[in-house]
Amino acid sequence: MTFDKLGLSQPVLQALDLKGYNTPTPIQAQAIPPVLEGRDLLGIAQTGTGKTAAFMLPSIDRLREAGRQTPFKSCRMLVLAPTRELAGQIAQSAKDYGALAGLKVQSIVGGTSVNKDRNKLHRGTDILVATPGRLLDLIDQKAFGLGSVEILVLDEADQMLDLGFIHALRKISQLVPDDRQTLFFSATMPKQIKELVGKYCREPVHVSVTPESTTAERIDQYLFMVQQDEKQTLLEMILRGRHPVPGKIERVLVFTRTKHGADRVVKKLAQAGVPANAIHGNKSQPQRERALSEFRSAKTPVLVATDVAARGIDIPGVSHVVNYELPNVPEQYVHRIGRTARAGADGIAIAFCAEDERAYLKDIRKTTDAEFDRLPLPDNFRAVVEGVGPTKPAPRPPHQRVAVKPRGEGRPASGEQRKSNAKHSHRTGRPRIGEGRGGEGDSARPRRRRRRSGRGGRG
Repeated sequence: MTFDKLGLSQPVLQALDLKGYNTPTPIQAQAIPPVLEGRDLLGIAQTGTGKTAAFMLPSIDRLREAGRQTPFKSCRMLVLAPTRELAGQIAQSAKDYGALAGLKVQSIVGGTSVNKDRNKLHRGTDILVATPGRLLDLIDQKAFGLGSVEILVLDEADQMLDLGFIHALRKISQLVPDDRQTLFFSATMPKQIKELVGKYCREPVHVSVTPESTTAERIDQYLFMVQQDEKQTLLEMILRGRHPVPGKIERVLVFTRTKHGADRVVKKLAQAGVPANAIHGNKSQPQRERALSEFRSAKTPVLVATDVAARGIDIPGVSHVVNYELPNVPEQYVHRIGRTARAGADGIAIAFCAEDERAYLKDIRKTTDAEFDRLPLPDNFRAVVEGVGPTKPAPRPPHQRVAVKPRGEGRPASGEQRKSNAKHSHRTGRPRIGEGRGGEGDSARPRRRRRRSGRGGRG
């Protein structure tokens, strides 16, 4: 099967040739024909299997063939994404695939200037990729409308619900025309999404290339049973090559459950000499873009993230994903480890499980059918944790922590120290023996001689 057998137009095929894409993935092969026909679609596929191209390629063809003008303060195709990073990547893919189709593509996300977004959407656009919050901000300001939408796409729809976007989605669905084409794509399909699909779609084509909530076949999964306060030491030993794990470490994505936890891991890694960046919801958009750029270029080979990055990070070369803390939602584990083994590569997923996380591990195994190979802790691990191993410096002796002994203890002050004390003694407000009231080390007699000479005339 090749792309030219799916009915795509020549401009789109040429754009695919420029990117070196020849063979469609299973989700693309099954989704592109019905989307080209204008059918609503529900697609379930593992992350990293090409869902973006599955809805973007045929949609670009349909928009191009319709030949309608770009609407004023509106768009013809609306793609909603749960995170800023995912929205940015979808917009870039749309620009690449539609490079020869003559379509305008714009992206708006939170954390950026609202005024800039208002200005760039003033004349409208053909394809808009947006996060729900920022889109509704512009709609509430009367700066944008959805009356011209022909195609509505919800990517990673289940995470939309996890992040609390259900009310925003309901409001947006009421603003778009009823005769639109609706496309749902996700890696998992919980009950709430099925209900949402029933309300928004009209007899959708159901496309599923993998069972629900399964993990990628090319990812080897490993497990460490470790105490919560020992995880940082184990992570440092792995990243510094002091405990061999399967696979060659190149780029490592580390997941925590909380924002503060991510910052804490980065801070301690820096103290251990391991460069790392953090990405989470409290980071500004420029900070997040810089962290991703340094991770993509391998300038900083370790990126610590919360689940905001579980979807939306499509960076080739992520060799390992470390679940520093197991997710409390088992489906989230699928998305986390899906950041490795991209574009046909293999990947390694490592999980740290503490005693209080055993219930999370049980749910992950039950939901995803994940099979873990348990790895032993290093032989000297306990010694390292207690601070006497080779990865931590020995504590300084007590005598090195005392800067200066108090007066009266030990030997008296040296001559240089006595001079320094005499120089600054005027700060106490009381002259020392042998000092005048206004001088620094002057005796009383020379001061009186200066006064007498002053009364003797001016020359």
